[in-house]
Amino acid sequence: MIDNQTHSVKAYLAGVNLDDPNFDYSMTELANLSEANNFTVVGSSQQKAENIVASSYLGKGKAAEIKDLAQGLGASVLIVNDELTPVQIRNLEHMTKLRVIDRTELILEIFSSRARTKQAKLQVQLARLQYELPRLHPSENNLDQQHGSGGSTGGGFANRGAGESKLEMNRRTIGKQISAIKHELKEISGQEEIKAARRNQSQLPKVALVGYTNAGKSTTMNGLLNAFGADNEDKQVMAKDMLFATLDTSVRRIDLDGFSFILSDTVGFVSKLPHKLVDSFKATLQEAKDADLLINVVDAADPNMNQMIKTTLEVLDEIGVKDLPMITAYNKADLTDRNYPQIEGGDLLYSAVDPASIQALAKLITTRLFSNYQITDLRLPLTAGKDLAYLHQHSRVLKEDYQADGIEVSARLSPQDRARFSAYQI
Repeated sequence: MIDNQTHSVKAYLAGVNLDDPNFDYSMTELANLSEANNFTVVGSSQQKAENIVASSYLGKGKAAEIKDLAQGLGASVLIVNDELTPVQIRNLEHMTKLRVIDRTELILEIFSSRARTKQAKLQVQLARLQYELPRLHPSENNLDQQHGSGGSTGGGFANRGAGESKLEMNRRTIGKQISAIKHELKEISGQEEIKAARRNQSQLPKVALVGYTNAGKSTTMNGLLNAFGADNEDKQVMAKDMLFATLDTSVRRIDLDGFSFILSDTVGFVSKLPHKLVDSFKATLQEAKDADLLINVVDAADPNMNQMIKTTLEVLDEIGVKDLPMITAYNKADLTDRNYPQIEGGDLLYSAVDPASIQALAKLITTRLFSNYQITDLRLPLTAGKDLAYLHQHSRVLKEDYQADGIEVSARLSPQDRARFSAYQI
């Protein structure tokens, strides 16, 4: 656990540049991640190299240089831009006399502080335990690590020192915790799958907001909720100007003028997102896999916009989201000098806090989702209550008029539902 919640700890950043054209961007992102976790970044260094030093990540000379620079700036923590091995962390701490935190541990800590629901908390805890398991070391047990004198008093730990015995116990304990969390997550996932199945049965199209963390997905969702009559507080989702403001998928029904769809807001992405977290959050990202349309929300004001788009597409591919229709929605146009909203081909330049932009986004979604939907007039028997309930749940009912000989209904129907109700068409 990174202990930096009570006061801001000064941190120094370091990374090894293996001739990566995106290295500067990743270091900027590391600084943003550090600040998101309440560190004060006081400086940074890079080492250009052909290979990472296997034993210590940084070379001896660079580590000594960072030790002097960090101490001079009052830093007590060194945050590095890659995931390190346990050996690299220990050796680097010895060389720099600083607490070393790698990129994965930093992201895990941010996720831990942001998790709100039971599912998100368990997912983060699982990823953390999987990260910590190979990093257990006898030196952390504060027990004698010398081998025994040949006796068998240790039972199954014969010829093992107390420290090594403690290590094995810790590994077994973490292993049991991992199994228990996986079991609990499986149960929660089953419940979520039932909910998702019900949404799928509704036959309302499904739209998923995806994209880089802090690009404005939640603000976009709130804009749509505000614009289309669902602005009560319990429908709003949390939206803050911070990385990973929310880790929980929010699902809402949006009723446009004559159209309805299910909208989900998913967890944001970041480059070098740890595989353990991707695996842990696959269930949470199921909404993206089940979507009929993806909206990739991009920060149009960020100079690293193209790299963010690439990262999002890579993570989507990693979780198995492929070949789905997508709108690239370039948000935060109000922070640029470009005119907005603008629909450019199948994409949109907009601002999520601008009502006209939200209307433009709604129009684009409507065009992409409902091009083959038609307004259909039906006359249902007075006894067809179940059919009427189906229409209200699975489509957009525009008119409903009770007559002596039946119920006249006008609804916007998908091709499948037009076929289903063909016998009632007027």
